[in-house]
Amino acid sequence: MASNCCSWVVLLGFILGLGICNAQLSTEFYSASCPQLPHVVKFAVHSAILKEPRMGASLLRLFFHDCFVNGCDGSILLDDTPRMRGEKNAVPNKNSARGFEVIDFIKSEVERECPGVVSCADILAIAARDSVNIVGGPEWEVKLGRRDARTASLSAANNGIPPPTSNLNRLISRFNSLGLSTTDLVALSGGHTIGQARCTNFRAHIYNETNIDTSLARARQSNCPRSSGSGDNNLAPLDLRTPTYFDNAYFSNLVQNKGLLHSDQELLNDATTDSIVRGYIDDPDSFASDFARAMIKMGDIAPLTGSSGEIRVNCRRVN
Repeated sequence: MASNCCSWVVLLGFILGLGICNAQLSTEFYSASCPQLPHVVKFAVHSAILKEPRMGASLLRLFFHDCFVNGCDGSILLDDTPRMRGEKNAVPNKNSARGFEVIDFIKSEVERECPGVVSCADILAIAARDSVNIVGGPEWEVKLGRRDARTASLSAANNGIPPPTSNLNRLISRFNSLGLSTTDLVALSGGHTIGQARCTNFRAHIYNETNIDTSLARARQSNCPRSSGSGDNNLAPLDLRTPTYFDNAYFSNLVQNKGLLHSDQELLNDATTDSIVRGYIDDPDSFASDFARAMIKMGDIAPLTGSSGEIRVNCRRVN
Protein backbone atom coordinates (compact mmCIF):
# COMPACT_ATOMS: atom_id res chain seq x y z
CA MET A 1 0.00 0.00 0.00
CA ALA A 2 2.82 2.35 0.92
CA SER A 3 4.48 1.65 -2.41
CA ASN A 4 1.28 2.47 -4.28
CA CYS A 5 0.94 5.69 -2.30
CA CYS A 6 4.47 6.74 -3.23
CA SER A 7 3.77 5.96 -6.88
CA TRP A 8 0.71 8.18 -6.85
CA VAL A 9 2.68 11.01 -5.22
CA VAL A 10 5.37 10.75 -7.92
CA LEU A 11 2.74 10.60 -10.68
CA LEU A 12 0.89 13.60 -9.25
CA GLY A 13 4.15 15.56 -9.11
CA PHE A 14 4.85 14.67 -12.74
CA ILE A 15 1.39 15.74 -13.85
CA LEU A 16 1.61 19.00 -11.91
CA GLY A 17 5.04 19.60 -13.44
CA LEU A 18 3.58 19.20 -16.92
CA GLY A 19 0.80 21.61 -16.05
CA ILE A 20 3.26 24.22 -14.82
CA CYS A 21 5.34 23.85 -17.98
CA ASN A 22 2.37 24.27 -20.28
CA ALA A 23 0.93 27.07 -18.14
CA GLN A 24 3.98 29.17 -18.97
CA LEU A 25 2.80 29.39 -22.56
CA SER A 26 0.41 32.28 -23.07
CA THR A 27 -1.28 33.95 -26.02
CA GLU A 28 -0.21 37.28 -24.47
CA PHE A 29 3.41 36.35 -23.86
CA TYR A 30 4.86 39.09 -26.12
CA SER A 31 2.06 41.63 -25.82
CA ALA A 32 4.31 44.05 -23.93
CA SER A 33 7.80 42.98 -25.04
CA CYS A 34 7.09 42.72 -28.78
CA PRO A 35 3.61 44.04 -29.63
CA GLN A 36 4.31 44.20 -33.38
CA LEU A 37 5.17 40.49 -33.59
CA PRO A 38 1.83 39.24 -35.04
CA HIS A 39 1.85 41.88 -37.78
CA VAL A 40 5.48 41.30 -38.74
CA VAL A 41 4.99 37.53 -39.05
CA LYS A 42 1.71 37.69 -40.93
CA PHE A 43 2.96 40.23 -43.46
CA ALA A 44 6.06 38.12 -44.18
CA VAL A 45 4.09 34.87 -44.49
CA HIS A 46 1.51 36.51 -46.74
CA SER A 47 4.28 37.87 -48.99
CA ALA A 48 5.96 34.45 -49.17
CA ILE A 49 2.72 32.70 -50.14
CA LEU A 50 1.94 35.32 -52.77
CA LYS A 51 5.36 34.64 -54.26
CA GLU A 52 4.96 30.85 -54.03
CA PRO A 53 1.55 29.38 -53.09
CA ARG A 54 3.14 26.11 -51.98
CA MET A 55 4.98 27.90 -49.16
CA GLY A 56 1.93 27.82 -46.89
CA ALA A 57 1.98 24.03 -46.80
CA SER A 58 5.77 24.02 -46.37
CA LEU A 59 5.65 26.21 -43.26
CA LEU A 60 2.84 24.13 -41.77
CA ARG A 61 4.84 20.95 -42.35
CA LEU A 62 7.95 22.53 -40.84
CA PHE A 63 6.10 23.16 -37.58
CA PHE A 64 4.73 19.61 -37.55
CA HIS A 65 8.19 18.12 -38.09
CA ASP A 66 9.64 20.36 -35.38
CA CYS A 67 7.07 19.43 -32.74
CA PHE A 68 7.26 15.67 -33.40
CA VAL A 69 10.99 15.63 -32.59
CA ASN A 70 11.72 16.41 -28.94
CA GLY A 71 8.92 18.97 -28.82
CA CYS A 72 8.25 22.38 -30.37
CA ASP A 73 11.70 23.83 -29.77
CA GLY A 74 12.90 25.11 -33.14
CA SER A 75 15.45 22.29 -33.39
CA ILE A 76 14.54 21.57 -37.02
CA LEU A 77 15.86 25.02 -37.95
CA LEU A 78 19.44 24.30 -36.82
CA ASP A 79 22.09 23.66 -39.46
CA ASP A 80 24.54 20.80 -39.05
CA THR A 81 27.85 21.55 -37.33
CA PRO A 82 31.07 19.53 -37.06
CA ARG A 83 29.82 18.30 -33.67
CA MET A 84 26.13 17.89 -34.40
CA ARG A 85 24.13 16.17 -37.12
CA GLY A 86 20.83 17.99 -37.06
CA GLU A 87 17.35 17.21 -38.32
CA LYS A 88 17.46 18.81 -41.76
CA ASN A 89 19.16 15.79 -43.32
CA ALA A 90 16.99 13.16 -41.63
CA VAL A 91 15.04 10.97 -44.05
CA PRO A 92 11.69 12.76 -43.49
CA ASN A 93 13.30 16.18 -44.12
CA LYS A 94 16.14 15.79 -46.62
CA ASN A 95 15.27 17.35 -49.98
CA SER A 96 11.73 18.05 -48.74
CA ALA A 97 11.63 20.23 -45.62
CA ARG A 98 11.58 23.80 -46.85
CA GLY A 99 10.68 27.35 -45.86
CA PHE A 100 13.82 27.93 -43.79
CA GLU A 101 14.64 31.13 -45.66
CA VAL A 102 11.17 32.50 -44.84
CA ILE A 103 11.73 31.86 -41.14
CA ASP A 104 15.17 33.49 -41.45
CA PHE A 105 13.61 36.60 -42.98
CA ILE A 106 10.90 36.79 -40.33
CA LYS A 107 13.48 36.40 -37.58
CA SER A 108 15.58 39.25 -39.00
CA GLU A 109 12.52 41.50 -39.17
CA VAL A 110 11.48 40.59 -35.62
CA GLU A 111 15.01 41.22 -34.35
CA ARG A 112 14.76 44.76 -35.73
CA GLU A 113 11.57 45.35 -33.76
CA CYS A 114 12.53 43.64 -30.52
CA PRO A 115 16.05 42.18 -30.42
CA GLY A 116 16.70 39.10 -28.31
CA VAL A 117 13.07 38.65 -27.27
CA VAL A 118 11.21 36.24 -29.57
CA SER A 119 12.26 32.61 -30.06
CA CYS A 120 12.54 30.90 -33.42
CA ALA A 121 10.23 28.18 -32.07
CA ASP A 122 7.49 30.74 -31.48
CA ILE A 123 8.02 32.36 -34.87
CA LEU A 124 7.52 28.96 -36.47
CA ALA A 125 4.33 28.37 -34.49
CA ILE A 126 2.84 31.70 -35.56
CA ALA A 127 3.95 31.24 -39.17
CA ALA A 128 2.22 27.85 -39.34
CA ARG A 129 -1.05 29.36 -38.07
CA ASP A 130 -0.85 32.29 -40.47
CA SER A 131 -0.06 29.97 -43.39
CA VAL A 132 -3.24 27.97 -42.79
CA ASN A 133 -5.40 31.03 -42.31
CA ILE A 134 -4.06 32.90 -45.36
CA VAL A 135 -4.95 30.01 -47.70
CA GLY A 136 -8.50 29.71 -46.41
CA GLY A 137 -8.16 27.69 -43.22
CA PRO A 138 -9.18 28.44 -39.63
CA GLU A 139 -7.50 30.86 -37.25
CA TRP A 140 -6.59 30.17 -33.64
CA GLU A 141 -4.84 31.84 -30.74
CA VAL A 142 -1.23 30.67 -30.67
CA LYS A 143 0.19 30.09 -27.20
CA LEU A 144 3.71 31.54 -26.94
CA GLY A 145 6.68 31.56 -24.62
CA ARG A 146 8.70 28.69 -26.07
CA ARG A 147 12.47 28.91 -26.04
CA ASP A 148 14.90 27.48 -28.57
CA ALA A 149 16.80 24.23 -28.28
CA ARG A 150 20.58 24.33 -28.27
CA THR A 151 20.85 21.05 -30.10
CA ALA A 152 19.08 18.88 -32.67
CA SER A 153 18.98 15.14 -33.31
CA LEU A 154 19.23 13.33 -36.63
CA SER A 155 18.23 10.00 -35.06
CA ALA A 156 15.26 11.50 -33.21
CA ALA A 157 13.99 12.98 -36.47
CA ASN A 158 14.43 9.67 -38.29
CA ASN A 159 12.48 7.85 -35.58
CA GLY A 160 9.96 10.45 -34.45
CA ILE A 161 8.21 11.55 -37.65
CA PRO A 162 5.76 8.97 -39.02
CA PRO A 163 6.77 8.03 -42.58
CA PRO A 164 4.23 8.08 -45.44
CA THR A 165 4.35 4.26 -45.46
CA SER A 166 2.88 4.08 -41.93
CA ASN A 167 -0.16 1.92 -41.28
CA LEU A 168 -3.01 3.22 -39.16
CA ASN A 169 -1.92 1.49 -35.94
CA ARG A 170 1.53 3.03 -36.20
CA LEU A 171 0.07 6.47 -36.82
CA ILE A 172 -2.34 6.22 -33.88
CA SER A 173 0.42 4.94 -31.60
CA ARG A 174 2.82 7.75 -32.46
CA PHE A 175 0.20 10.46 -32.08
CA ASN A 176 -1.04 9.00 -28.80
CA SER A 177 2.53 8.91 -27.46
CA LEU A 178 2.61 12.69 -27.87
CA GLY A 179 -0.75 13.27 -26.21
CA LEU A 180 -2.67 13.56 -29.48
CA SER A 181 -5.90 11.61 -29.93
CA THR A 182 -7.16 9.66 -32.92
CA THR A 183 -9.40 12.62 -33.76
CA ASP A 184 -6.33 14.87 -33.64
CA LEU A 185 -4.58 12.47 -36.02
CA VAL A 186 -7.37 12.63 -38.61
CA ALA A 187 -7.79 16.39 -38.26
CA LEU A 188 -4.07 17.12 -38.56
CA SER A 189 -3.80 14.75 -41.53
CA GLY A 190 -6.30 17.07 -43.16
CA GLY A 191 -3.42 19.53 -43.44
CA HIS A 192 -2.64 17.54 -46.58
CA THR A 193 -5.42 19.48 -48.22
CA ILE A 194 -2.57 21.80 -49.26
CA GLY A 195 0.90 21.11 -50.55
CA GLN A 196 2.73 18.56 -52.65
CA ALA A 197 4.59 15.29 -52.12
CA ARG A 198 7.71 13.86 -53.71
CA CYS A 199 7.54 10.83 -55.98
CA THR A 200 9.69 8.82 -53.59
CA ASN A 201 6.99 9.17 -50.91
CA PHE A 202 4.08 7.87 -52.99
CA ARG A 203 5.78 5.54 -55.50
CA ALA A 204 4.91 2.32 -53.65
CA HIS A 205 1.29 3.41 -53.25
CA ILE A 206 0.69 4.11 -56.94
CA TYR A 207 2.49 1.00 -58.24
CA ASN A 208 2.06 -1.72 -55.62
CA GLU A 209 -1.22 -1.12 -53.80
CA THR A 210 -4.84 -1.69 -54.71
CA ASN A 211 -6.60 0.83 -52.46
CA ILE A 212 -6.02 3.65 -54.93
CA ASP A 213 -8.18 4.91 -57.77
CA THR A 214 -6.87 3.45 -61.03
CA SER A 215 -7.04 6.69 -62.98
CA LEU A 216 -5.17 8.57 -60.24
CA ALA A 217 -2.49 5.89 -60.11
CA ARG A 218 -1.98 6.05 -63.88
CA ALA A 219 -1.84 9.85 -63.85
CA ARG A 220 0.77 9.89 -61.10
CA GLN A 221 2.83 7.13 -62.75
CA SER A 222 3.32 9.40 -65.76
CA ASN A 223 5.48 11.70 -63.61
CA CYS A 224 6.85 9.17 -61.11
CA PRO A 225 8.87 6.35 -62.71
CA ARG A 226 8.75 2.92 -61.08
CA SER A 227 12.51 2.72 -60.60
CA SER A 228 13.88 4.12 -57.37
CA GLY A 229 16.25 7.02 -57.93
CA SER A 230 14.51 8.12 -61.11
CA GLY A 231 12.30 11.16 -60.65
CA ASP A 232 12.40 10.88 -56.86
CA ASN A 233 11.92 14.62 -56.43
CA ASN A 234 9.10 15.00 -58.96
CA LEU A 235 6.07 16.52 -57.25
CA ALA A 236 2.35 15.84 -57.21
CA PRO A 237 -0.42 17.61 -55.26
CA LEU A 238 -1.61 15.92 -52.08
CA ASP A 239 -5.13 17.16 -52.80
CA LEU A 240 -5.82 16.90 -56.51
CA ARG A 241 -8.92 19.11 -56.30
CA THR A 242 -7.84 22.27 -54.45
CA PRO A 243 -4.09 21.89 -53.74
CA THR A 244 -3.49 25.51 -52.72
CA TYR A 245 -6.71 26.11 -50.76
CA PHE A 246 -7.36 24.83 -47.25
CA ASP A 247 -10.72 23.01 -47.23
CA ASN A 248 -12.17 19.55 -46.56
CA ALA A 249 -11.68 18.15 -50.09
CA TYR A 250 -8.85 15.94 -48.79
CA PHE A 251 -11.41 13.78 -46.98
CA SER A 252 -13.67 13.48 -50.03
CA ASN A 253 -10.61 12.25 -51.93
CA LEU A 254 -10.08 9.45 -49.39
CA VAL A 255 -13.62 8.12 -49.87
CA GLN A 256 -12.84 7.87 -53.59
CA ASN A 257 -9.51 6.10 -52.94
CA LYS A 258 -7.67 9.19 -54.12
CA GLY A 259 -5.33 9.68 -51.19
CA LEU A 260 -1.85 10.21 -52.62
CA LEU A 261 0.11 8.75 -49.72
CA HIS A 262 -0.32 5.30 -48.22
CA SER A 263 -0.67 6.93 -44.80
CA ASP A 264 -3.47 9.17 -46.11
CA GLN A 265 -5.55 6.29 -47.44
CA GLU A 266 -5.02 4.35 -44.21
CA LEU A 267 -7.45 6.73 -42.49
CA LEU A 268 -10.28 4.98 -44.32
CA ASN A 269 -9.42 1.48 -43.10
CA ASP A 270 -10.93 1.52 -39.64
CA ALA A 271 -14.42 2.04 -38.26
CA THR A 272 -13.30 4.77 -35.85
CA THR A 273 -11.33 6.85 -38.32
CA ASP A 274 -13.81 6.16 -41.13
CA SER A 275 -16.53 7.89 -39.15
CA ILE A 276 -14.32 10.91 -38.46
CA VAL A 277 -13.37 11.20 -42.14
CA ARG A 278 -16.99 11.04 -43.26
CA GLY A 279 -17.98 13.47 -40.54
CA TYR A 280 -15.54 16.05 -41.85
CA ILE A 281 -16.95 15.65 -45.36
CA ASP A 282 -20.46 16.40 -44.08
CA ASP A 283 -19.40 19.14 -41.67
CA PRO A 284 -16.44 21.24 -42.83
CA ASP A 285 -16.82 23.55 -39.82
CA SER A 286 -16.21 20.58 -37.55
CA PHE A 287 -12.99 19.83 -39.41
CA ALA A 288 -11.86 23.45 -39.14
CA SER A 289 -12.49 23.62 -35.40
CA ASP A 290 -10.91 20.21 -34.72
CA PHE A 291 -7.87 21.13 -36.81
CA ALA A 292 -7.39 24.38 -34.89
CA ARG A 293 -7.79 22.58 -31.56
CA ALA A 294 -5.30 19.88 -32.60
CA MET A 295 -2.76 22.49 -33.71
CA ILE A 296 -2.93 24.10 -30.28
CA LYS A 297 -2.41 20.69 -28.64
CA MET A 298 0.50 19.92 -30.93
CA GLY A 299 2.06 23.27 -30.04
CA ASP A 300 2.01 22.17 -26.39
CA ILE A 301 4.34 19.21 -26.97
CA ALA A 302 7.33 19.52 -24.63
CA PRO A 303 8.08 23.24 -24.99
CA LEU A 304 11.25 24.66 -23.49
CA THR A 305 10.28 27.45 -21.10
CA GLY A 306 11.67 29.54 -18.28
CA SER A 307 15.46 29.30 -18.24
CA SER A 308 15.67 26.23 -20.49
CA GLY A 309 17.17 26.63 -23.95
CA GLU A 310 17.81 30.11 -25.29
CA ILE A 311 16.47 32.82 -27.59
CA ARG A 312 18.53 32.36 -30.74
CA VAL A 313 19.66 35.43 -32.62
CA ASN A 314 20.01 33.33 -35.77
CA CYS A 315 17.57 30.44 -36.15
CA ARG A 316 20.18 28.32 -37.95
CA ARG A 317 22.73 28.24 -35.11
CA VAL A 318 22.98 28.49 -31.37
CA ASN A 319 24.17 31.72 -29.82
